[in-house]
Amino acid sequence: MHAQVTIEQSKHDNDIKLSALPYYSFGKGVGITSPDSLYQFNIRFRMQNRVTYINNDGENGAYDGQIRRLRLRFDGYVGNPKFLYAIQLSFAPGDVGEIKDGENLNIIRDAVIFYRPNKHWNIGFGQTKLPGNRQRVNSSGGLQLTDRTINNAKFTIDRDFGFQFHNLNEYKDKFSYNFKTALSTGEGRNVTGKADDGIAVTGKIELLPLGAFSKDGTYFEGDVVREKKPKVMLSGAFQQNNHAKRTQGQLGNDLFEQRTMKSVLLDAMFKYKGWAAMSSYMSRTTNDNAITINPLDITESNYVFVGNGFDYQLSYNTKANYEFIGRYSIQKTGSDIEKLTPNTKQYSFGVTKYIWEHAFKVQAELNYDTLDYYNGTTKNNWYLRFQVEIGI
Repeated sequence: MHAQVTIEQSKHDNDIKLSALPYYSFGKGVGITSPDSLYQFNIRFRMQNRVTYINNDGENGAYDGQIRRLRLRFDGYVGNPKFLYAIQLSFAPGDVGEIKDGENLNIIRDAVIFYRPNKHWNIGFGQTKLPGNRQRVNSSGGLQLTDRTINNAKFTIDRDFGFQFHNLNEYKDKFSYNFKTALSTGEGRNVTGKADDGIAVTGKIELLPLGAFSKDGTYFEGDVVREKKPKVMLSGAFQQNNHAKRTQGQLGNDLFEQRTMKSVLLDAMFKYKGWAAMSSYMSRTTNDNAITINPLDITESNYVFVGNGFDYQLSYNTKANYEFIGRYSIQKTGSDIEKLTPNTKQYSFGVTKYIWEHAFKVQAELNYDTLDYYNGTTKNNWYLRFQVEIGI
């Protein structure tokens, strides 16, 4: 006899809220709960379609059209609502990456089991985002502009496999705070066959002196809910990734020698009546020279991306849900690699129309980069982009 299931029809939001998985959701998705309430299964999707005109210094202008992100997400519980699971799969070429011999296909983004004994604790085991910088922790579906910053691209600690422990203490209108820690492999997502004796240790503290944001507003950019009272978040994270094998710790190409890396990630956020401001600092250092040499060919090398950067972002969302965004980023490379890669400044301006908040939006962005090289030369690149995002 087949077990019966029913589609959840209640007015309650059946979305799973987990601090390590701050997916942005507008509606209820598609939820199935068994009649005996022994399991729940929710399914969602989202996609980003974009077209970009790119003009790089010294090159002919070019058009690029692509499905930037295409994601499927599943979550729910089995046996008891305290035992939760979350799965996210990606299918767009920019998400999966180039297929290389001997490497795994990167379809799996999140595959994690959580035990949530009460509202103050989340304990996770599996692969998901680490408690790192604010913009990386936020879903790409919750961004104001079409991409994260140049500093996020180089200094983020991203996803990893391991254990996470989150202690949450959020209240509506009084001082709130969260502590988050992780013990992980340090090798990044979907890595096999590269076991070593090094692990990554991550710790983070979040302070909300004026109370929690509406609708988990720390987990999406812009004030789409138009906070009625000022809200502020300050956070700091630190990671030590021991004996890392990749140029950016959990990301990047393989190094020829292991390096222990230390990352510092600081963030601030403010929202009030449609105004939103964000600022961040990110840095990475290493215990030894950042450059590694191929012992079989000394002409071949690879390096840890060391350095630091600042991001500044300001926006206003009108009552008609047209948002105007400006962002400035500056990135300085470490002394070990200053001859190999440029210092960069990035200027971005965007306009977003929210149709169903971040779940359905139309975005236009103009981006200008200045690259300053060690030999005194400068390159100026820019692009103009149109993007539509939709999901449930």
